[in-house]
Amino acid sequence: MNKLVFGNLVYRPIRSLLTLTAVAIEVVMILSVTAIMLGMLNDSKARTSGIGADLIVRPANTSFLVGVSGAPVSAKVANVLGRLPHVAVAAPVAVQFVTGKSLENIFGIDYGTFNALKPFVFLVGTPFQHPFDAIVDDIFAKTGKNKVGDAISIMNHQFRICGIVEHGKGGRKFVPLTTLDQLTGSPGNASLFYLKLDTQDNEALVEQEIKNTPGMDAYQVQTMQDLLSQMSPSRYPGLEPALDTVIGIALIIGFLVIFQSMYTAVMERTREIGILKALGASSGYIVSMVMRETGMLALGGILLGVVLSFTVREGVIAKFPTIAFSITAHWVILATVLSLVSALIGAVYPAYKAARKDPIDALAYE
Repeated sequence: MNKLVFGNLVYRPIRSLLTLTAVAIEVVMILSVTAIMLGMLNDSKARTSGIGADLIVRPANTSFLVGVSGAPVSAKVANVLGRLPHVAVAAPVAVQFVTGKSLENIFGIDYGTFNALKPFVFLVGTPFQHPFDAIVDDIFAKTGKNKVGDAISIMNHQFRICGIVEHGKGGRKFVPLTTLDQLTGSPGNASLFYLKLDTQDNEALVEQEIKNTPGMDAYQVQTMQDLLSQMSPSRYPGLEPALDTVIGIALIIGFLVIFQSMYTAVMERTREIGILKALGASSGYIVSMVMRETGMLALGGILLGVVLSFTVREGVIAKFPTIAFSITAHWVILATVLSLVSALIGAVYPAYKAARKDPIDALAYE
């Protein structure tokens, strides 16, 4: 039977190639979209983890999405937090979400306290020397082939790159807190506060101390572990529905292509099916033949799609290093299963129709 199935595919090379390509596109859609969306989310999660804080303190009624709340409170709150028992470092940070050539968060930091959370690893350059100095990470520097001393535009103002650091410490661009406050019209303010404790075992104790501090009972206090656990597709508005929609469209495309291809093949091979049934082939044999042919097409398309997805990944990373394009084994397996299942479902009716053909009518078919 396998020789018969393979012969059928080779006999109609154009249709087979088109079907393979359609299944491959289905796989590329699933892997590429999930790789970009989830890759950027996981990259943000990793960079947040790399800040080195134990607790994050935010004003009441602000979102856990960093950068969307502005800088609503005085940065001097850091002094109050820093005097609490078991707090080793209190770092005020203003985070400004900006749009332009890309969407990004600009971190306004008090260098001394932010660096004390977990020191920057400088590849070249120095900390801030002037108000309009900027520290950038190595991935951003690679994207624009930037080097120390180059000018970059941040919020429509020119900044000089004073240092390039290893990526993974919150943002990709860091400017002095006072400068960012000046640009956003919020002098002396901060968006949130990162706390480094003497030991993580005191997280609950410090949280209670903050709640007991006059004027701070309404502040949100959260461990970094809790914050990282919230950074999932279900917590980001529109992300999970967008993933489901793209995957659904990809599966529908695969289903329709396989359905159309196999239905047409069954119609064209009516006489062949009649001969097989006249020679004693059972309905199960005919169904198995159609399903095997579908399976071979689907598996070939899936393999091609996985290869193309990794090729697209290399191209995207080479062109846009700041885009996290992460293809995981989990999604490769899931895309394989979903694509194979949708293809087999698409072949069910054509297989059924082939099995139901009357051999006498099939032999008389012109």
